[in-house]
Amino acid sequence: MFTGIIEDLGIVIALEKDKGNLHITIKSSVTGELKIDQSVAHNGVCLTVVSINNDQYVVTAIKETLDKTNISELKVGDIVNLERAMKLGDRLDGHIVQGHVDQTATCIKVIEQNGSWSYTFNYDTALSNVTIEKGSITVNGVSLTVVNSKMNEFSVAIIPYTYKHTTFKDLKAGGNVNLEFDVIGKYVKRLNDLRQ
Repeated sequence: MFTGIIEDLGIVIALEKDKGNLHITIKSSVTGELKIDQSVAHNGVCLTVVSINNDQYVVTAIKETLDKTNISELKVGDIVNLERAMKLGDRLDGHIVQGHVDQTATCIKVIEQNGSWSYTFNYDTALSNVTIEKGSITVNGVSLTVVNSKMNEFSVAIIPYTYKHTTFKDLKAGGNVNLEFDVIGKYVKRLNDLRQ
């Protein structure tokens, strides 16, 4: 389980295709604290550390992950949001995040607002995911609050700290992001759908 509070920005050092899998080498300042088999969220995608070498580590994304997230779009030199799984007893500073991306969305608008930024995203409603006003959403692994919730669109407000310490500073209109919708909201919606 994760919280959506980004710990570090990792750099993609190498990408190696292996049949339907993609081995991703990441350089990060937290590598020295990692262990083999540990879970790390990469732009919100939970991946397992399979090897460690000095300040670099490798994770493997399978076809399912590549098909449903923006991990398949990574290039050498790209920056990714990183978060290690939370420890039992830690504060839950963001919200409950599983690291299981529900779908991707496209950034359709970025507006600078006198020291903060508004990002608007459009997503396919065919998967029946929904947002609610002031509810939680995870965008590329970052725990955020939904504003201007619509059927297939929502916005988030980004403060300067988040802008500086995540990949939001590099996100432009037309970019694809990973979305994980609020787990409690997903269960409530599922129960409601079953009752109808």
